[in-house]
Amino acid sequence: MDGTMGLQALLCVCLVSLLTLQAVPVLGLAAGRPKGNEKRQAVDTSLTHVLLQTVNGVFIRSLKVNCKVTSRFAHYVITSQVVNSADKAREVAFDVEIPKTAFISDFAITADGKAYIGDIKDRVTAWKQYRKAAISGESASLVRASGRNMEQFTIHITVGPRSKATFQLTYEEVLKRRLMQYDIVIKVKPKQLVHHFEIDVDIFEPQGISKLDAQASFLSKELAAQTIKKSFSGKKGHVLFRPTVGQQQSCPTCSTSLLSGDFKVTYDVNRDKLCDLLVANNHFAHFFAPQNLTNMRKNLVFVIDISGSMEGQKVKQTKEALLKILGDMQPEDYFDLVLFGSQVQSWRGSLVKVSKANLQAAQHFVRHFSVAGATNLNGGLLRGIEILNKAQESNPELNRHASILIMLTDGEPTEGETDRAQILKNIRSAIQGRFPLYNLGFGHDLDFNFLEVMSMENNGWAQRIYEDNDATQQLQGFYSQVANPLLTDVELLYPQDAVSALTKHQHKQFYDGSEIVVAGRIADHKLGSFKADVRAQGEGQEFKTTCLVDEEEMKKLLRERGHMLENHVERLWAYLTIQELLAKRKNLEGKEKANLSSQILKMSLDYQFVTPLTSMTIRGLADQDGLEPTIDKSPDDSPPLEMVGPRRTFVLSAGQPSPTANSPIVDKLPSRVTGVDTDPHFIIHVPQKEDNLCFNINEEPGVILSLVHDPDTGFSVNGQLIGNEARNPGQHEGTYFGRLGISNPMSDFQLEVTPQNITLNPSSGGPVFSWRDQATLRQDEVVVTINRKRNLVVSVDGVTFEIVLHRMWKGSRVHQDFLGFYVLDSHRMSARTQGLLGQFLHPFDFEVFDLHQGSDPAKPHATMVVKNRRLMVTRGIQKDYSKDPRRGAEVSCWFVHNNGAGLIDGVHTDYIIPDIF
Repeated sequence: MDGTMGLQALLCVCLVSLLTLQAVPVLGLAAGRPKGNEKRQAVDTSLTHVLLQTVNGVFIRSLKVNCKVTSRFAHYVITSQVVNSADKAREVAFDVEIPKTAFISDFAITADGKAYIGDIKDRVTAWKQYRKAAISGESASLVRASGRNMEQFTIHITVGPRSKATFQLTYEEVLKRRLMQYDIVIKVKPKQLVHHFEIDVDIFEPQGISKLDAQASFLSKELAAQTIKKSFSGKKGHVLFRPTVGQQQSCPTCSTSLLSGDFKVTYDVNRDKLCDLLVANNHFAHFFAPQNLTNMRKNLVFVIDISGSMEGQKVKQTKEALLKILGDMQPEDYFDLVLFGSQVQSWRGSLVKVSKANLQAAQHFVRHFSVAGATNLNGGLLRGIEILNKAQESNPELNRHASILIMLTDGEPTEGETDRAQILKNIRSAIQGRFPLYNLGFGHDLDFNFLEVMSMENNGWAQRIYEDNDATQQLQGFYSQVANPLLTDVELLYPQDAVSALTKHQHKQFYDGSEIVVAGRIADHKLGSFKADVRAQGEGQEFKTTCLVDEEEMKKLLRERGHMLENHVERLWAYLTIQELLAKRKNLEGKEKANLSSQILKMSLDYQFVTPLTSMTIRGLADQDGLEPTIDKSPDDSPPLEMVGPRRTFVLSAGQPSPTANSPIVDKLPSRVTGVDTDPHFIIHVPQKEDNLCFNINEEPGVILSLVHDPDTGFSVNGQLIGNEARNPGQHEGTYFGRLGISNPMSDFQLEVTPQNITLNPSSGGPVFSWRDQATLRQDEVVVTINRKRNLVVSVDGVTFEIVLHRMWKGSRVHQDFLGFYVLDSHRMSARTQGLLGQFLHPFDFEVFDLHQGSDPAKPHATMVVKNRRLMVTRGIQKDYSKDPRRGAEVSCWFVHNNGAGLIDGVHTDYIIPDIF
C-alpha cells in the first residue's frame, strides 16, 4: 500500500448492553501494526490503552478527553492524533469504552486533509447500505460488551507512510446522582508513555457547586497534587489532568507508564432550594432533591432464591450481604425474609420490628438456611407481597411506612407458575401499585429482560449482580441506594395548558442521596404561567412545595452560557425521553410497539443520537465488497461478548484494499466424520470399528429436527430443512439444512446460522455477522470462529461443532445455498446425549455379516446387528465436507434404509421439534 492510497480502516463498532450511573470513558490507541504479509505485532489497545511511544515508526501525538457538563448533561469529545513516521503503511486502533446510558452523536476521521464523517440514519437504511439488503432491522455491526458497565467502540485504520490521522468521537448522557454525588470515571491504562495526554472536565451548574474532587488511583498523593488541578467557585468547576511524559514514567529510568487505574471526578450541587427549574429555548428541566428531610420508616421484605443453582459462592455472598444489611437496619423498621426453591418458606410470615432479639434470630436463620430444589419464583414473590399487603391492611401505622420488596434470583422460573406473561400479570395484580419491587439478577443464567419488565411495571428497577469476588459489595451497594426513603407517592405537577411531552413525573419513592429529574416542552407564550407543584408523603406528614422560574436568574445564566445552555436543556429532554420510551418499548408488542418505535426513531434522527433504532454510517469508507461501516447500539442487557482477532477491512472509496491477514482457516481438523450434510445425509463415525454408518432423513421443507441435545451440559443443536426453490408438485425433491440453532440455556448462549447471516443471541437482539466476516467471538466459555465464506466453528470445554457453508452456483441442481453440520469433538458430552446425531456420540457396537451382491455390484448388501436389531444395509459412498467445503472427501459407510429405522432410537418423527431453540 503506498502513500496515495491514504487510509485503510478495519472497523468494529461495539455498543452493547450495560447499566451505569457513571460517565465512564475508557481510552486507548494501538499503534504500528505492519500490513500485508509482514509480521504483525500484537499491541494491546483500548482507550484504556493510550500508546504514544514510537512502535514501528508510529506514535500518538495526542490524546485528549474533553468533558463539558451543563446542568447534569454531559457532552464528551475524545480526540486522538496518530502519526506514522515510517516508510510503510501501519495499522493502528482507536478503542473507546463508554457507558451504555450514553448515546454517540458524532464520529469523524481526518486523514491526508480529508474528513470522513459519521452519518446517522434509521437502522434499516443503514443496514441496506451495509449489507445490500434489509434484514428485519437487525444490527449490522460487530458488537461487544466490555466488563460490567461498558460498551466498546473500536476502529482499526491503516495510516499511510509519513502521514497522520485524527479520530474524534462525541457522545452524550445525563449524569445521575447516586449516594450524594455525580461521578465521572475515566479508566486509564496507557501501557506506554503519552506525548500529550490530557483530561479536561468543565462543569457548569446553575445551582452552584457544593463540592468537587478528583482522584487517580494510580498516583501517589504527592504526584496527584502536582498533576491534578481542580477548582470550583459558584456555578463553575474545573479539573485538568495533564501529566508530562516524565510524570507518567513508572520510574525515572523506565520507559513504562504508571498510568493504570481510574481517574475519577466527583461533585455535587447546592441544595438551598427545595427544587430548581431551568428553562431555555421552550424546554425546561426540573431538578428535585430536597435536603434535611426525616428518613421514613421502612417495611422491608427480602425474597431470596435458594434453588440448587445458588450453591457455593453465590449463596455464601448472598448470606454475607444479608447479614450486613440486617445489621444496618434502623430500630423503627419492620422486616421479614422469604426463601424460595421448589417450596416457599418465610422466616416469620409477617413483619416484625427491628430489635436486637429479632435481628439475632434473623441472622441465625440466614446463616443456617441451605439451598436445594427448583425455582418457584412466582410463589416466592407472591408470598413476599402477601406479607406486605397484610401488614398495611391490618396496621394503620405500618401503612404510613415506606414498603419495599427486594427479590434476588440467579435463574428462571422452573417450578409452580413458569409462564412469564402470567407471572407478570400475577405480580401486577398482587402489588397494585402499592410499593416498588426491585429485582436483582445474580449472574447471566437468567432472563434479565423479564426481571427488568417486572420491576418497571411495579415502580422499581432491576440490577444485575455479577458473579465475582465483590458480589457481596454489589448487593450492599444496591441496598444503600434504597436504604433511606425520604418521600413516597411523589408527583411533580405542571400546568396542563403550558407543558407537553413530559418525561416521567410520578415516582413511588424518593431516596436520600438521589435526584428526580423531569423535563418537557413549554408552549409558546406560556412561560409566565409555568410552575411546578410537588406533592408527596413524608415521615408523618404530607410534603408540598411550589417551584417557580426565576426569570432574572435565567437571563443571567443565558448571558453566561448562551447557546450551550439552550442546546443542553433541549438535548437533556430528548435524551431522557428516548431512554424512557426505549424502556417502555421492551414490554410492548405489535402495533403499539411499532408506533412507539416510530416515535423513538424520529427523535433519534432529529437529535442525531445513535440508539437501538438508528445506525451511523461512515461516509467515504468502504470494505473490499464496497460496503460502508456502521455504528450500532444494541438494545438489551446482553452477556459480555469478547471479540478477538482480525476485523472487517474498510478502505477509502478512492483506493484499493491491500491484503489483510485472516484468522487461521480450520482445515486440519480431527479425522472423525460424524455429521450431516447435503440431502440430508447423516454420517456416523464408529471409532471402535474404524467404520461409518449412514442414513438419510426424508422430511418436508420447514421441518425442524433435533440433532444434538445434552441435558447435562445444556447444549443443543437443531436444524430446519429447506427445499429447492423450484419444486415439482407431487415429486420428492431434495431437502437441505437452511437454518441451524445452537444454544445453551445455562449460559444464555444462542447462535442462529443461515447461509446469509450468523446471529449471536437472536432472542435478545444480539449482533449479526455475514459470511463475509472473518472474526473470533467469545461469550463466557464459548468461542465462535467465523472463517470467511467457508465455515464456522463453535468450541466450549471439550465440545466442538463445525458448520460448513455451501454456496451454489448458477445452473446447479440445488437452487439455493445450504449448510452442513459436523461434530468434531464430543468427549465432554454426557452419556445421556440425545438427537439424531447426539445418540451416537458415545461408544456403541455393531456387527455385519452375510455380505452378498445386490443389483449394483458396487453396492453390496449385508445384514447388520445393532442395538439388538437385525437390519438390511447397503455399502455405499457419502461425502464429508468438514475439511474441504468445496469438493468434499469420499467416505465409505453402511447405509441404513427407511430414515434410519432400527438404527436410531424410536422413529425419525420423534426428533421433530417446534422451534429452532
